[in-house]
Amino acid sequence: MKLTAIATALITGMAMPALAQDASLGIWKTTPDDNGNYGYVEIAPCGEKICGVLVRAFNGSGTEIPSDNIGKPIVWDMQPQGNGAYAKGKIWSPDRDKIYSSKMQMTGDSMAVSGCVLGICRDGGTWTRVN
Repeated sequence: MKLTAIATALITGMAMPALAQDASLGIWKTTPDDNGNYGYVEIAPCGEKICGVLVRAFNGSGTEIPSDNIGKPIVWDMQPQGNGAYAKGKIWSPDRDKIYSSKMQMTGDSMAVSGCVLGICRDGGTWTRVN
């Protein structure tokens, strides 16, 4: 029993530093939604997974706008799959008020986002790194 607890603690301890260095961490600019608005989503670790919260919102002309969605989760439970791929997570689309089973694929400072709900899939476009 002690050996199992020690092994679990070691594995968890090794996973967290690796996730802390994950390339997806930081602030990402979303693709404009159906209304032309876009946001900045801050991606951070949440346990052994990746989550993201909307931190700023902008209209189509790039002017920052107030939004009731600031501080709300946009991405959660995204699991690193290796080689810049993430899967088995959820992404909430505020413009459609739908939660998609989603995946993400990073390439440099770009992240392709897509997801499906009830068999209907949506290309979420490509997010770009802000910092």
